[in-house]
Amino acid sequence: MPIIRVEDLSKVYRLGEQDVTALEGVSLTVEEGVFMAIAGPSGSGKSTLLNIMGCIDTPSKGRVEVSGKDVSGQTPDDLADLRARTIGFIFQTFNLLPVLSAHENVEYPLLQIPELSKAERSERVEHYMSMVGLGKYAHHRPNQLSGGQRQRVAIARALVTHSRIVLADEPTANLDRRTGESILNLMRDINQDSGTTFVFSTHDKRVMNRADRLVRMEDGQITALGLKREGSWIFVQDRRKPEDDPDI
Repeated sequence: MPIIRVEDLSKVYRLGEQDVTALEGVSLTVEEGVFMAIAGPSGSGKSTLLNIMGCIDTPSKGRVEVSGKDVSGQTPDDLADLRARTIGFIFQTFNLLPVLSAHENVEYPLLQIPELSKAERSERVEHYMSMVGLGKYAHHRPNQLSGGQRQRVAIARALVTHSRIVLADEPTANLDRRTGESILNLMRDINQDSGTTFVFSTHDKRVMNRADRLVRMEDGQITALGLKREGSWIFVQDRRKPEDDPDI
């Protein structure tokens, strides 16, 4: 069953006297449990698509369904509740609160779920901090952690609400190669062990190579859809230009 579905999605931003089209006629189905990469150059619309799928932004046109719910017309409170219970976010700049410890940063989204007791929150935080290998760093603040450690805190924060979907915007962009590989291994293990759906926006080939689904975007439109079979990509839709990189 699809966990995310977008149909005929368009997004237009007003910048000064100009209308800027970020997405145009995008339709996409995300099956539950996939490890999907949305690839393309800067300005291709991949981050905008990710934000709309995550109910952070709203489309100018089209329909969005998340976890079986049509999000069109939902109130801000309804959308906040859907995000809190269904979607986790990982950002390339980590987006940790500098005045909070790692434990408190991971706990923060749970404060939006009123039925959880303090003991239940602590138990969840400890579980996910241990899962990402940072149990002994729980009381460190972000400025006391390396980039890779901060990204691991961000992963724990994304998972702590028992999110069925994790949306990651360029999660390896600010990490060195070795740390990026470690973070990708961790997320792939979580995907395979728990069935959590991961959707990345990226132009990092390491992320694309780990994915089992690939969406190629350019100029606000999908130009290729790829499925991985026995280590090779099969493109069921391919409107790329001849000069495009054949690997993506």
